[in-house]
Amino acid sequence: MNIKPFDRTSRVAGLIHEALSGLLISGVNDPRLESATVTGVKMSPDLKLAKIYFVISDQVSTKKDALAGFKKAKGFIKYTLAHKLELRYMPDLQFYYDNSIEYGFHINSVLKNIANEHTTDHQSTKKE
Repeated sequence: MNIKPFDRTSRVAGLIHEALSGLLISGVNDPRLESATVTGVKMSPDLKLAKIYFVISDQVSTKKDALAGFKKAKGFIKYTLAHKLELRYMPDLQFYYDNSIEYGFHINSVLKNIANEHTTDHQSTKKE
């Protein structure tokens, strides 16, 4: 049984992630995308579609603005990536906001609230 450490979809996703991250830093002049950071790329099994996940690092741009910026720059991004990566077929690009960081902050605050309630309950029972 010959198991490869990474399959082709993972390698292509990594290449797109790296190239797109560099392109956002130096090549895209849209102010809506200045604070966008690519958090992940998932490829379809047939390599025809790349789902690109991103976050916004400041509060100046909104998710909606960033999605509009990606939509407008999609042709330029796809063209530039195609020339950099030299893939046989350049996949279609779809952009999605990555909610996982916000969800993580939410879970963290819920856990802190539970811990605070637990601490408060212990203190009140000790006084009685």
